[in-house]
Amino acid sequence: MLHARQLVASNRYLALATVDAEGRPWCSPVYFAADDELECFYWMSATTSRHSRNIVANPEVSLAVFDSTVEPYHGRGVYSTGLAEVVAGDELQGALTVYPGDPSRGGSPITAEEVSDPSPWRLYRARAAAIWVLCPRPPRQPCPRHGRDDDHRARVR
Repeated sequence: MLHARQLVASNRYLALATVDAEGRPWCSPVYFAADDELECFYWMSATTSRHSRNIVANPEVSLAVFDSTVEPYHGRGVYSTGLAEVVAGDELQGALTVYPGDPSRGGSPITAEEVSDPSPWRLYRARAAAIWVLCPRPPRQPCPRHGRDDDHRARVR
């Protein structure tokens, strides 16, 4: 889990995959923040964005957080599946203690009013049902933990 936390803490964007009512997939990069236990991933989006509309039609999502700065074949990533929803009501203030994350990440603090009616923006949350990491290993070398030399994921929760 430590490896997953480090990857999430050191990256600002996740790739959010959604599906519309007709089953067409859509992937969007979104600035995010996650809680310390990686139970919830938060982002702010317009209600009119395609991924936001898809979440209304189908709340099942998947996401990937990855370090795009590493050398080729040295990939590091966190993957998750879960359900997404708008954060509202009594839960909104608590979520705003997580999002936008530490100021060093560059996100701008937001208020509940900025993500509530009549604003077109909302704070969204994906509750992680499962989390995996891409096992770190040198290219084409066996993973020290699993003995496999292919790209593979280990479930961390």
